[in-house]
Amino acid sequence: MPYKCLECGKHFRRSDMLTVHRRTHTGEKPYKCLECGKSFSQGRTLAYHRRTHTGEKPYKCLLCGKSYRDRKSLTSHQTTHTGEKPYKCLECGKSFYRQAYLSSHKTVHTGQKPYKCLECGKSFRRKDTLTCHLSTCTVEKPYQCFSGRDTFTSHQTSNTEERLYKCLECGKSFSQRTSLTFHEKTHTGEKPYKCLECGKRFRWNYMLIDHLKIHSQEKPCKCLQCGKSFRLNTLLASHLRTHTGEKPYNCLECGKSFRYISNLTSHQITHTGQKPHKCLECGKSFSRKDALTCHLRTHTGEKPYKCLECGKNFSDRRNLTSHQTIHTGQKPYQCLECGKSYRLNHMLTSHLKTHTGEKPYKCVECGKNFSQRRYLTFHEKSHTEKRPYKCLVCGMGFYHHGHYSSHQTIHTGKTI
Repeated sequence: MPYKCLECGKHFRRSDMLTVHRRTHTGEKPYKCLECGKSFSQGRTLAYHRRTHTGEKPYKCLLCGKSYRDRKSLTSHQTTHTGEKPYKCLECGKSFYRQAYLSSHKTVHTGQKPYKCLECGKSFRRKDTLTCHLSTCTVEKPYQCFSGRDTFTSHQTSNTEERLYKCLECGKSFSQRTSLTFHEKTHTGEKPYKCLECGKRFRWNYMLIDHLKIHSQEKPCKCLQCGKSFRLNTLLASHLRTHTGEKPYNCLECGKSFRYISNLTSHQITHTGQKPHKCLECGKSFSRKDALTCHLRTHTGEKPYKCLECGKNFSDRRNLTSHQTIHTGQKPYQCLECGKSYRLNHMLTSHLKTHTGEKPYKCVECGKNFSQRRYLTFHEKSHTEKRPYKCLVCGMGFYHHGHYSSHQTIHTGKTI
């Protein structure tokens, strides 16, 4: 191999290959997309990129008819039909369809975070995570390029080039043009990446790639604990918390912890008392939009979520998911204290109180405390005159259905 890179010592067979390689050191990207302004170091990479705008997919799978923009994506897709997973992790033995998935997975073992944000210094394991972060990262830098005045003054003598990229819409500044480009899309609402399957549009290509897995039903990220698979690594990471019990998101108001940031955001509204989502049918208000959507089905009677096992329908996806564990027998929520497992998370939460002795539900009438809300609800009936469960034989009334059932054995002579 006669052509050698003087920067890193790597050899190449042809001079054009060396020319392309040198750009990894210089950062040169001479091939520019006229559609969106993005630049590339190679002409073929630009050709592939253009297809994101034209929608062209010349590489077709003969087995299912699905088309792809480049040959590499088609080759990777074909392994989903054969079941072949040629890329194996030597650390844990897990196999993958694509080299990229294996490379991303390896960082779990090494702890390596090769993708660094030049704005705030934060590092990430995956490039798409960094890309997402760049759109929102804004760090105040009064002395551009450096953190202190002395360092900045010293730097000015050797570098007079202005590196400040400012958003004309909101005034936020960035040290990289790419960071500004990502940020500007939050103002313009520009979504150049379109799903040809359903028409949905996205700001960034990686979002489209993740979305396409919904249509292909590809779930490459598998939980080694219970075998459940997910479309995205972020979804798997969230799921793993159901096994570890980790709750990294804390409410600064009351100290309560949550597994997901969306749950924390919803919870924080309980402190403000704000309920912006109102039902036009009955006037009831909700703190979350999804809660209103679910509530509206009580008026329409709509139950769009169907159990394929028994045909039962549900108005809420969470209720369907909970119901399905009856058929599978799966009990993914385990108590780390005694090892007992439960079908549903709220069952585990209730059980944990038997270990802690916590009784957060208090009767305002007599001050008695209970470990579960339903026990408090039953108890509260003892303070009212209502006894809804009446014996048809002797006319005696009861607060609870369980007490009524026990009483019936006096008349029938049967034991429960």
